[in-house]
Amino acid sequence: MKYFWTEDTGAGLHFWKLVNQLFFDNALVIESKESNQGILDALSNLKIKEDDEYYIAFDYVVDNQDIRNKYRLLKLIAEKSEGKIIILDMICFEYLILAFDKLVAWTGTGKTDKIKIREEVLSAIENHRINLSKIDDEKTLQFLSGFKRYSTERVMKSLVGEFTQNEKWSVKGSLMGECWYKNCCVSEHEDSIRCGKPEVEDGSEKMRMLIQSEEVQKIIGEVII
Repeated sequence: MKYFWTEDTGAGLHFWKLVNQLFFDNALVIESKESNQGILDALSNLKIKEDDEYYIAFDYVVDNQDIRNKYRLLKLIAEKSEGKIIILDMICFEYLILAFDKLVAWTGTGKTDKIKIREEVLSAIENHRINLSKIDDEKTLQFLSGFKRYSTERVMKSLVGEFTQNEKWSVKGSLMGECWYKNCCVSEHEDSIRCGKPEVEDGSEKMRMLIQSEEVQKIIGEVII
């Protein structure tokens, strides 16, 4: 069996299940371990059968010391697994959404300041972190300095929230917003939140476009079926 373990719950877990369905023809067993510590605990007690492989989607940012420590433990476990445990090149689920090139057009946000900040942040991603030295834009630096507990992952989650406030595009609930994966197309104003209009209405096609985006492919390209 080939297993895909994630720390994501809710919309993130739903995303990986859709990836499995639409891209891997349900060839993977998708399981949430609910946290990075949950992944470590599960791997520590794991007895790997001969034909089993485990793909690990572990959120990793280098500007969080606790995560760095846990990642070192994860690598030690993987190194002893004789290639049975494969760590995928993850930052976090929200980064995959933020980096999607259709995000602004599809969600229809009118927040020009956040669009600029998104561009600045994405261009500064380097080695699983936002390289602040690559950002010159004053408003972006002010936005980043506003985090009481700054980390790349917190920034990603905050920015994605700015672009997906409409519940039909939300990635915060128990499932992804329905316009990501259903045959719907939001084109009118709802609850005073501006909405965009994807060029395709078919739900499976929209998800395939997200799955085929560069950052998602960097991760799932490591999965061998």
